[in-house]
Amino acid sequence: MSITLSAADWLALFTHFLSLSLLAVGGAITTAPDMHRYLVDARHWLSEEQFTSSIAIAQAAPGPNVLFVGLMGWHVGLNAGGGPAGGWHAYALALLGVVATMLGMLIPSGILTYTATRWAHKNRELRAVRAFKTGMAPIVLALLIATGWLLTAAHNQPARDWPLWAVTAVTALVVWRTRLHLLWLIGAGAVLGMLGLV
Repeated sequence: MSITLSAADWLALFTHFLSLSLLAVGGAITTAPDMHRYLVDARHWLSEEQFTSSIAIAQAAPGPNVLFVGLMGWHVGLNAGGGPAGGWHAYALALLGVVATMLGMLIPSGILTYTATRWAHKNRELRAVRAFKTGMAPIVLALLIATGWLLTAAHNQPARDWPLWAVTAVTALVVWRTRLHLLWLIGAGAVLGMLGLV
């Protein structure tokens, strides 16, 4: 995939992630539906496969899952440089994409989290603080469900993909009921995939 980005486009990418940063209630993953709308549907800077693989790789890798934001920036920059065949220029733009998206996502939310946490800790006995914490749970849950729905849209052929849907449902149930670590389930999914069962 090859795209052309002007300086204004790079600035738009950075400022879009700045605005998403302040909406990332429950983590950056909750803003994935809007990232999809912006990067895939509106701007056509990423393919559907690049978008979903960025999230899947970051979720499976150890460490913070916010790295999917950097992977999306990497793909945008790589696409702007003409793909891997673009040589060092493409990889330089890929690094620029990582910097633009990660700084955009981390700066506002980091500052807001730091200041809000300090204030909330000092005022933790206030009814408004307790109510805010309680009220955020259903919002975060709804955003995570929207993200899951978006990721499953790539597999919209139930007759062919029913084993994948079944494994996803069983995994969600096991994680919810047992709190079993997700890495064990990812490993089980990888084994099933190698055996051709999913």
